[in-house]
Amino acid sequence: MKIDLEAEKKEILKRYRKLLRLAKKSINDLDKKQIRKAFDVALEAHKEMRRKSGEPYIYHPIAVAQIVAEEIGLGTVSIVSALLHDTVEDTEITLEDIDNMFGPKVCLIIDGLTKISGVIDHSDPNYSIQAENFRKMMLSLSDDVRVILVKLADRLHNMRTMEFMPRNKQLKISYETLFIYAPLAHRLGLNSIKTELENLAFQYTEEDLFNEITDKLKEGQKRLTRFINKFSLPIINKLTDKGFDFEIDGRHKSPYSIARKMKDKNVPFEEVYDIFAIRIILKSTPESEKGDCWNTYSIITDMYTPRPDRLRDWISTPKANGYEALHTTVMGPEGRWVEVQIRTQRMHEIGERGLAAHWKYKSTGDDHDSRVDEWIGKIRSLLDSPQNQAIDFIDDIKLNLFSDEIFVFTPAGELKNLPSGATALDFAYDIHSKIGDACIGAKVNHKLVPLNYKIRSGEQLEVLTSKKQRPKPEWLNIVTTAKAKNGIKNGIRRERKLIAKEGKSKYFKIVEALNENNPKLLDELVRHFDLSDAGEFFVRVAEKNIEKGAIKNYLAQREKHKKQAEEKVSTPRKSEITAKSFGKKDVLVLGEDKDQFDYKISPCCNPIPGDEVFGFVTVVDGIKIHKTNCPNAMHLQANFAYRTIKAVWEDKSKSSFLTGLRFTGTDDFGLVSKITNIISEVSELKIKSIKFDADHGVFEGRIMLYVQDTIQLTELSEKLKVVKGIHDIKRIHTN
Repeated sequence: MKIDLEAEKKEILKRYRKLLRLAKKSINDLDKKQIRKAFDVALEAHKEMRRKSGEPYIYHPIAVAQIVAEEIGLGTVSIVSALLHDTVEDTEITLEDIDNMFGPKVCLIIDGLTKISGVIDHSDPNYSIQAENFRKMMLSLSDDVRVILVKLADRLHNMRTMEFMPRNKQLKISYETLFIYAPLAHRLGLNSIKTELENLAFQYTEEDLFNEITDKLKEGQKRLTRFINKFSLPIINKLTDKGFDFEIDGRHKSPYSIARKMKDKNVPFEEVYDIFAIRIILKSTPESEKGDCWNTYSIITDMYTPRPDRLRDWISTPKANGYEALHTTVMGPEGRWVEVQIRTQRMHEIGERGLAAHWKYKSTGDDHDSRVDEWIGKIRSLLDSPQNQAIDFIDDIKLNLFSDEIFVFTPAGELKNLPSGATALDFAYDIHSKIGDACIGAKVNHKLVPLNYKIRSGEQLEVLTSKKQRPKPEWLNIVTTAKAKNGIKNGIRRERKLIAKEGKSKYFKIVEALNENNPKLLDELVRHFDLSDAGEFFVRVAEKNIEKGAIKNYLAQREKHKKQAEEKVSTPRKSEITAKSFGKKDVLVLGEDKDQFDYKISPCCNPIPGDEVFGFVTVVDGIKIHKTNCPNAMHLQANFAYRTIKAVWEDKSKSSFLTGLRFTGTDDFGLVSKITNIISEVSELKIKSIKFDADHGVFEGRIMLYVQDTIQLTELSEKLKVVKGIHDIKRIHTN
């Protein structure tokens, strides 16, 4: 197909002019010159490059800059950085060039973006490129948050244009988005971007479920609109009578959010009760906004009965990302629960644009402007532990920075916020590491509680300490916060160093007495006793768990089995298989006799022929086959993409695979007999187990059986659906 270069030039200019229109509220003539300069540099740098779609590459940086300007609301430095974000990584332009042309601020952001995308050595089997990139993102966040905001804009545009990518790349990028980028956008207050990222990723990771939910939402749109109007009209009339200036709108929850509710509660779409929400946005002055929100809440709950357990006050105690609002759930017409969100225009802008809007209002003296600063401070404290693996770091981030919060008080009345699930020991370490190291318990509302007591919002805690107390390894199973974990590890490490120093001295006296001077002996003994490092070995020696006799026995056995040991070392272990072992064969064909690699069907999702699958190279258990929508797929694809391989089913396989069906309905005479008769009619099906439970005329059945593929399973499901009494049939993915 011939490319019309003139038409492309016009389109590029059109998109650039749109960028200027989107940014006009926040830029002056000098800013326009800087943006034009960045555009010209990017255009020249990418002039020979095209995207997977065949479009000019420059479309991408312009689109990222548009997102930065319009959807995040950032200024000139960020727009310029967005236009240039791929130049250092993909072209001949250097950071020095960027610094000379656009100054140190833009250079710092481009440097951060380039580091995130850099190539990383992953020779360590516990290493994850994605997790290490995430760590680098967090490092850049503590330097300049705009690095992350531009990166989120970059990811959003890539997700919007991913239809031209190969399927395995779509899955890897989508899982990474759900695992890292969507939670990060949420925590930074970019709720619109977070929702779009989730839905875009969801349509690739679980296409069938995504289509099912969106189709049902479209089918019920007219009915939903009528219901929202019926619910909203009395509220509109009352608020208008009271003189409020406001906007009100109704919306359904996002497909991804609905899918999560379906899975969490194990219910079909029809049984998700809070599928939509009403949002009321008040135009209030800073002085009156809190009172206006509570007065609006009072008006609504006078009309509709609220659920007391569903009131959420994020005005008195805003979320760490700056989010403020009142949320309540009330009983509306037709006996349906409705979520109502009440916020002001200022709160709404912060809720949608996050940090960018937060800084806009920060200069006006907002009382809550320190929340986001505190959150970034927590990131810095997590980064103070360089000894952690990147995977450990990302787990700490997700647990401590992306989770719900609780608020508790010190004896002096100081408010502390901790992640949900935090314990008394977490609280002690949050005050200071020395307090945590010496903690023996706590008083909650003047009552004694143990270290593992899970604290609740509103409680007042006093930490009890003892000079004799020392941090213990089992404490790591008690705490949840990264600060506490790091404090415990550091305390244990200090104690361990002192003991190891004593053990090291004893060890060298032992080897001297045995007249052994082989410098490699220490490493051999560490491996022989299956220890993590020499430090642990010295601790064992100091504590007399390893004595002179044990070392002497090893030396004798080493000589005796030297030849055998060499043979074992020369034979590659099964656990040493990596994705690189496949060479040119980049697809694992399941069911082929000639396939040289062993694999196992993963029990967490039990894939069968016909399911879309991928292979994952484990450290000790060979290759495991997972469904692409397996509950564990997101974690594996997001953190260990380099250990995943393509996998397809071989059509001629006659193997049987374990799977199951769960069905519910109303009990009917002879129902079990009808079901078993249908199963026996489908050829080559073998039942492993069958179970039925009935209660007050409602039954639930579960059948585990061996099938050849999804075609056979679908045939069985269709036949069972026509049985009188069966209302719902779902596949079971685990044993």
